[in-house]
Amino acid sequence: MKKLLHFKKISDYHKLANLKAPEHPLISLIDYNEINYPEDIKEIKWRQDYFTIGLKRNVAYKFFYGQQEYDFDEGVMTFIAPNQVMSLGENPNINKKPSGWLLLIHPDFLWNTPLASKIKDYHYFDYVVSEALFLSEKEEKLIISILENIATEYASNIDKFSQNIIVSQLSLLLNYAERFYERQFITRKISNHKILNEFETLLADSFSNPELEKNGLPTVQSMAEKLFVSPNYLTSVLKHLTGQNTQQHIQNSTIKKAKEELTITNFSVSEIAYKLGFEYPSSFTKLFKNKTDMTPSEFRRRFN
Repeated sequence: MKKLLHFKKISDYHKLANLKAPEHPLISLIDYNEINYPEDIKEIKWRQDYFTIGLKRNVAYKFFYGQQEYDFDEGVMTFIAPNQVMSLGENPNINKKPSGWLLLIHPDFLWNTPLASKIKDYHYFDYVVSEALFLSEKEEKLIISILENIATEYASNIDKFSQNIIVSQLSLLLNYAERFYERQFITRKISNHKILNEFETLLADSFSNPELEKNGLPTVQSMAEKLFVSPNYLTSVLKHLTGQNTQQHIQNSTIKKAKEELTITNFSVSEIAYKLGFEYPSSFTKLFKNKTDMTPSEFRRRFN
């Protein structure tokens, strides 16, 4: 079993990677060429209390993030939120010199800036590694230029302006990443439509399953797990293709099934609620009225 480490400080990672101490305790920009992991790195996994943004190419390790793995043999970006567990393994497919950057940001560095609350809106921090952002050559050059701006400021004498300047560059980087992810959703249209089709099939199967009452309503988490993607990535794909998030799709299917039950059966509203997997009939009635502007009973009377 791998040994689990807890990196509370950015300097903890620096020690693991045999790097000199960070110039600032709450932020560090690392040249990937300088990383020198210990020989037993494959026996170690760690949980970190800071954000990590990586731009990597030709890295000689497989990167494990949750239950996913990825070989970094081309230019990709990853965004990892605090409290994630990670580990490394050898990547035998790589024989080139690794390159790239790691930007580590402790949440305290963002304190008292607009980004402190806004960063949670960048959902790609919760994507798994297999959902990494692939950059074109032009996009990669742009991201590197922003990182170089951060590097210049980071290497200068830290003063009262440093935090705002670095945070503004970081905000610019995150906004570009959001744009590039949108481009990736478009260029991967076929694979994303496959996710949509599989999602719709799973959703239909869930509501036709006689065990629905026992299993309860499908959840965003359960649907994502069945599709082997992260919940946030699934929502991003669905929203891009349909304009609605995962929860909205689940609710729409719930209402569709409810209308069917209300029109072709004589079950009471409470019985239908339980059949659909609701714990409380009042929750079913509230959702139905929110979606249709009618209570289930009103819908049944109007239809009949």
